[in-house]
Amino acid sequence: MTEMLLRYFRTKQQEAQTEKIYETQCPFCSMQCKMQLIEQSTVTRKKYLTVGKDNPTSEGRLCIKGLNAHQHAVHNERIKHPLLKVDGEFKQISWEEAYQLIKEKFTDIQEKHGKHALSVYGSATITNEEAYLLGKFARVALETKYIDYNGRLCMSAAASAAAQTFGMDRGFTNTIQEIPHSRCIVLAGTNVAECQPTIMPYFERAKENGSFIIAIDPRETATTKMADLHLKVKPGMDAALANGLLKVIIEEELTDLSFIEERVNGFEEVRDYVSTLDLEEIAELTGVPAEHIIKAATVFGKEESGMIFTARGVEQQTDGSTSVRNFLNILLVTGKIGKKYSGFGAVTGQGNGQGAREHGQKADQLPGYRSIENEGHRNYIADVWGINEADLPRKGVSAFEMIEKMDEGEIKGLFLMCSNPVVSNPSAEFVKQAIEKLDFFVAVDMFVSETARLADLILPTTSYLETPGTMTNVEGRVTLREASFPVRGEAKHDWQIICEIANVLGKGEYFSFSSPEEVFNELRVATKGGLADYSGITYDRLRKEKGILWPCPDENHPGTKRLFEAEFAHADKKAAMVVVTNTPEIPKEKPTQDFPLYLTTGRVMSHYLTGVQTRKSSTLAARDFESYMEIHPSTAEKYQIKDHTLVKIESRRGSIIVRSKCSQTIRKDTVFVPFHWADSQNVNRLVSKKLDPTCRMPGFKVSAVKISPVAK
Repeated sequence: MTEMLLRYFRTKQQEAQTEKIYETQCPFCSMQCKMQLIEQSTVTRKKYLTVGKDNPTSEGRLCIKGLNAHQHAVHNERIKHPLLKVDGEFKQISWEEAYQLIKEKFTDIQEKHGKHALSVYGSATITNEEAYLLGKFARVALETKYIDYNGRLCMSAAASAAAQTFGMDRGFTNTIQEIPHSRCIVLAGTNVAECQPTIMPYFERAKENGSFIIAIDPRETATTKMADLHLKVKPGMDAALANGLLKVIIEEELTDLSFIEERVNGFEEVRDYVSTLDLEEIAELTGVPAEHIIKAATVFGKEESGMIFTARGVEQQTDGSTSVRNFLNILLVTGKIGKKYSGFGAVTGQGNGQGAREHGQKADQLPGYRSIENEGHRNYIADVWGINEADLPRKGVSAFEMIEKMDEGEIKGLFLMCSNPVVSNPSAEFVKQAIEKLDFFVAVDMFVSETARLADLILPTTSYLETPGTMTNVEGRVTLREASFPVRGEAKHDWQIICEIANVLGKGEYFSFSSPEEVFNELRVATKGGLADYSGITYDRLRKEKGILWPCPDENHPGTKRLFEAEFAHADKKAAMVVVTNTPEIPKEKPTQDFPLYLTTGRVMSHYLTGVQTRKSSTLAARDFESYMEIHPSTAEKYQIKDHTLVKIESRRGSIIVRSKCSQTIRKDTVFVPFHWADSQNVNRLVSKKLDPTCRMPGFKVSAVKISPVAK
């Protein structure tokens, strides 16, 4: 009887459940959906449940990635201790040993080869505080000009286009809540249904309200299915398509001449250029019938309000910056900017793609969107940081160009934070070979990624559940991510790692922070008076107001919901139109007899970036466990490719092997491969090294390839 009672009470004890709730927000896309992780614990196991939390942007919605994000954070392959490579194998060492090694190696490299022999490669998934600190670390602790980040591969085209056109760049010029009330919406090169699923209800409401939706994409996607008109453009022909739309709008007198006269420069040059173009030739060039171009232009021009959204399909090209500028030309000639329900949206890809590009990770940038080459800006930031302006390095080069300098031997050391450039960059095999030439390479990561495998030293960092701080979402809304989940092993927050390394390098006085909020308060001062002014934003306000749209110049300011209502950010207060020709400065690859097909790349809903985190989620990995090549059935038949069989794809740079997936929804001259996979399935092996001359964006979306069955 006693034994039975003991078993009974033991069973009840094991069944007894405790519950903890952790406030957080999704680590993936730029919607930055607020959520709670509920941990239910018994003596024998823990279960997790994720629920959405109401907020101004995603209204409590979550997608499949957010619901399962915790699976990577609690994964048993998380790095929990510093790892040193010894004879090709990683061995656990102490933080003290790791920091001492960094001090020795970094000091030795700079003494032998100069300050700029070290480089820093950052991320658009880290918090604003960490992005700010990383830029300061490069320029103050290392005194190197070589810093850039993975957002160069994501948002640089849209950012440069907006800055050149409007004088400043914020993801959305309007709030997300205005979308349902816009009368005509253009979705150019964006598949939001799979990339930012929780934004879709805003467009669905717009459609219910009678909005006419135009989608521009070489493929039919879940997003194009929502559209009233799908312009199935040839890969790389977006700028030419925009010229066709401009031609119709101008010649049909659908322009807002008073707006142009009062607030725009450069209209006459654009008008004169498009008047020389032939619409039928544009139709032939773009693959979009002339009647569809006329329909799209006419509806957008006639409606009282309209919005244009661009994403990687337009931007990840060697003329991505000017392509976006041409779509902004359309907004300007129709006067659909700075008004209710009219404006521009750059649909940011990475979680903090907006904030990470504002505060100093870019090669030419200082916090608050200040320029590192502007003497006034340099003096202001030097004063905030307590250094001499003369000691502040000048601008460096873009992310891929830093890798080229590693290959050439100019850069000898690399400090990499939360990025995977071996998979994400073009000509991926070249990137790997360049990194392998480094004298010393430190990677900060949660997992041993494909790039971290090459490191001499890996430092374990914390996950989104463990690291508090601010993020800036797709709208330009600054949010506060709370985080109190127990830290795994000896992992440290990115901001702690930066400060502690700066200390061992003898620069601790500039990095004496004890919390993210302390870092944010210095960031507020550093951004004051800049374009991206966060000075009026505080942690207390963010908790109370659930996010604030910048610029916010003082603590009584409500944040800026709509940009450019009265003036643009150029010195003369006007926007700048520019002629964008149908012949780009950097020629794009076109199909040839040897490489007869276009290759374009993109995302799938269940994965994020290079898949390092999402492939650690069993739920997400099960949905898409391998890469694939989407191909039209008639094209597959022409090249003897059977559905669901292995196929070899080759470009002038290399080859990969993936599985075929026949689809009637893609152009017959185009194949599509998602970019989330590595090694033999890494589609970026096939992409050229050519870069956009303005923003240095690689041309991921247009490559010429040939295909063949692996086994007939």
